[in-house]
Amino acid sequence: MKSIHKLIIAISISVGALVTSCQKLDIPPTNIFTPDIIFGSEAGVKSFLATIYRGLPIEDFKYRPDQGFKTGGNDWENFFNSASVTGEEVGPFGGMDIGGGFGYWPYGDIRNVNILIEELPKHADKLGQANVDALLGEAHFLRAYYYFGLAKRYGGVPIVTTVQDPGAPLSELQVHRDKEEATWDFIGAELDLGYQMMNETNELGRANKYAAAALKSRAMLYAGTIAKYGSANFVDGQARAEGFAGIPADKANGYFTKAYDAAKLLEGHYSLYEKNSDKVQNYVDLFLKSESPENIFVKQYSIISGTAHSWDATMSPRYMTANALTRSYPTLDLVQRWGNLPVTNLDGTPKRFNDRAELMQGLEPRLLATVYFPGATLRGLTFDMQRGIYPSFNGTAAAEVAKPANSRSYILSGDTKTLYQGRMIIGFTGPWTGGDELTRTGFYVRKYIDAAKPISTVDLNRSEQPWIDLRYAEILLNRAEAAMELGNAGDALTVINMIRNRAGATPYTSIDIDKIRNERGMELAFENQYYWDLKRWRIADVVLNNARFKGLMPYYVFNENKYIFLSEPELFQRNYNFDKKFYYEPIPGGELGKNPNLYPNNPNY
Repeated sequence: MKSIHKLIIAISISVGALVTSCQKLDIPPTNIFTPDIIFGSEAGVKSFLATIYRGLPIEDFKYRPDQGFKTGGNDWENFFNSASVTGEEVGPFGGMDIGGGFGYWPYGDIRNVNILIEELPKHADKLGQANVDALLGEAHFLRAYYYFGLAKRYGGVPIVTTVQDPGAPLSELQVHRDKEEATWDFIGAELDLGYQMMNETNELGRANKYAAAALKSRAMLYAGTIAKYGSANFVDGQARAEGFAGIPADKANGYFTKAYDAAKLLEGHYSLYEKNSDKVQNYVDLFLKSESPENIFVKQYSIISGTAHSWDATMSPRYMTANALTRSYPTLDLVQRWGNLPVTNLDGTPKRFNDRAELMQGLEPRLLATVYFPGATLRGLTFDMQRGIYPSFNGTAAAEVAKPANSRSYILSGDTKTLYQGRMIIGFTGPWTGGDELTRTGFYVRKYIDAAKPISTVDLNRSEQPWIDLRYAEILLNRAEAAMELGNAGDALTVINMIRNRAGATPYTSIDIDKIRNERGMELAFENQYYWDLKRWRIADVVLNNARFKGLMPYYVFNENKYIFLSEPELFQRNYNFDKKFYYEPIPGGELGKNPNLYPNNPNY
């Protein structure tokens, strides 16, 4: 809890020689940066801000829900992300192995923000009052972001707004836990200050006033749903009884109103990306074009700075990369958010296809821009997914899949070299069970993939596309959900249809909360939102109750020279369960040991 640092910040720098004993003692040490040096110039403040931004709990390309926020250049385990623990994707690890969290406790970072807020007003003569005010607004946004990362994990946490004196009595340093409602209210108030004080524009990678409004729409929607749905679906215990975990149900509409009003503040300042008439390419481009009018707050990456990521390498098969392997694949369950794929006839027999790519005909452009289907192309190569060969096929799809594997008449292979009467049994891109580098579901991730990168450059930690942390489509989804919860179906329908029109989808003529939630799942797939949506809606224990997800397996029917697709269990055969206690994570044990005022812990921990 203490995270003790001196107010005078000592920064060690490398020196080539020892300081000699004859050096004059009245010369200030060159390796100590005082507040005057740091906060007395814009460059110093930016340097200090950079450390705070670097620690923000942005769940990006490198985020691992079991290990936390990674900032180095050697972090590439994209196969274990939020999507892979909720069934959007599946990988060799997943399920709710991570329900207890990883002990996130960023009070050292919060201390740095508190230092910034305390020091900036002292240097208005050098920085200028207008600049100080804008920077203070930015600091309030940053502090709110850290507390949002805490609140959605633990509920109520200690609200610390001053720089604690390490020499103070222990009773002052051991701050009490605040109630969950108070924590969300604090986050909202901080973001209000951010919106009021910050500028309309800022440097790339830094927040502006609209980022504060956008984050408020996200945070207040979270609080509103916790109040409404958490009141009916929770685990009881002392923390719940005392208000540290849970919000009174009668507060829900107040939070929904705040979420809606915050989302409306961005209207006219941001818009959906619609620069390409090709709806598929347009949706692909919005995640790769830095000039997108949809981007509100983004996180930058660079090979030069050692912060590049590996999304291109670890989301694509080795066949299409220089040196990598995929280990996480979209599920058929996700794909069918868009509706059932046309792979069976009315009598239950599999439809026959002359070419695997025919399956993509007529599908929504947003789906094709989100997931690579069999028959799609990347870097001049085709996704030739083929699970195996049937010499002939008779009967229904369901009856065939229900058979034990050893009684099915298909031919499988453990490598791409094995042939059946001169024809490859499995594709270069899988699916197979012989290793982790080929799909286990029949799909690959397309969102955020940079198809323009030559194969020779698609290697680990060579990707630089930014992570779009806040974009206007999410804000419209927040607005629609809040509007629906408040009974304003008309506005909800309007903004959902804005998103659907951009996606190339048929507009809705009516709207309900289930349609809004499903739209959110389609639009924000693989953006690390679905995990938190399941938690805040309090449906994770239902959706992930002994859940097993499916893939779509392409087969070649040899005697017909046709392809069929069968819905089968994904080949990792993962099992997913969610205990209700996971709606909150436990207060980290080490922190409880240092500060008994953090008790009671969350229920069932």
